Amino acid sequence: MKRLLIALFCILSLPAFAAEPTATQAEATDKEAFSPGEMILHHISDSHEWHFATFGDEEHGSHLTIPLPVIAYQPAQGLSVFSSSNLAHGQAYNGLKLEHEHLMAEDGGKVYDFSITKNVASLLLSAAILLLVFTAVARGYRTNHGRAPRGIQSFFEPIITFIRDEVAKKSIGPKYERYMPYLLTVFFFIWFNNLLGLMPGAANLTGNIAVTMTLALLTLIITLASSNKNYWAHIFATPGVPKPLLIIMIPVELIGVVVKPFSLMIRLFANITAGHIVVLSFISLIFIFKSIFISPVTLAFGLFINVLELLVAILQAYIFTLLTAMYIGGAVEDHHDADYQMGGGDGADDAHVARAAH
Repeated sequence: MKRLLIALFCILSLPAFAAEPTATQAEATDKEAFSPGEMILHHISDSHEWHFATFGDEEHGSHLTIPLPVIAYQPAQGLSVFSSSNLAHGQAYNGLKLEHEHLMAEDGGKVYDFSITKNVASLLLSAAILLLVFTAVARGYRTNHGRAPRGIQSFFEPIITFIRDEVAKKSIGPKYERYMPYLLTVFFFIWFNNLLGLMPGAANLTGNIAVTMTLALLTLIITLASSNKNYWAHIFATPGVPKPLLIIMIPVELIGVVVKPFSLMIRLFANITAGHIVVLSFISLIFIFKSIFISPVTLAFGLFINVLELLVAILQAYIFTLLTAMYIGGAVEDHHDADYQMGGGDGADDAHVARAAH
């Protein structure tokens, strides 16, 4: 994947090495040149409007766009609520303007932006879909109690059972039930939003680092809130480690407490964002080379990566949920003697058998 990204970067950079144009050519180029980087950033970034498509020329064509509410507070002027259509095409409204999708005051004053942006609207949409879907699933469990699942329940039941048996039980242990609502919410929230992000004109919600950071912080809070004395004993008095080495081990273990959710945040953000960038990069090649002969190749590779993203969508949801369950499992794990059986042998085997029986 790294080599693919490097190759795409080199290809997308080819126009920069072209011969220097004349003044007339440069003026025409400024109006007509296609900027792949600008296009890609526009599609993966948040926005104050929900843009689906453009028909015709970018400047004079028609745009299929849904304006979103702008909610801003200025200490000098108070609260402002209006449609984002008032800020389209660089216009200013009520002393506010948009610069690179950042809401700013014309006089340079402080602005607190509470707007319903594209990512926020997508978040609300996915939450509504989750409520509708799992309300129907819960209704199916009540209706078909003691009978074979039917309808939408039959599709989601194997997935829910898999998360319970293969993720929660094996990673957390006997106390898994109290964490099942969170694990299922995280899994389906990430999966649904990953799939929604692959639709034309959709928002890149799980490719937004603020969203992945919030999910990672929730995991950290639940892990620390569930931790017992044995969890902290492993950090401040790691079993089997000579006491002089604790000077090194304690800071390392404390850093590890923060690094684990940090890795959750970066992994999900980077994988989802990279997938969108690769697909858009292949599409950009058509407009860069302006040749019909390259279209079949770029579309084929773009379609392949897009189909691969369907697998990545559920894989990243599974990985995030599995690692979350493992971190929680480490925090709630009870003390056992196997920690001190460093060399194995009969004592260690007996301890493993006792834990399995428990």
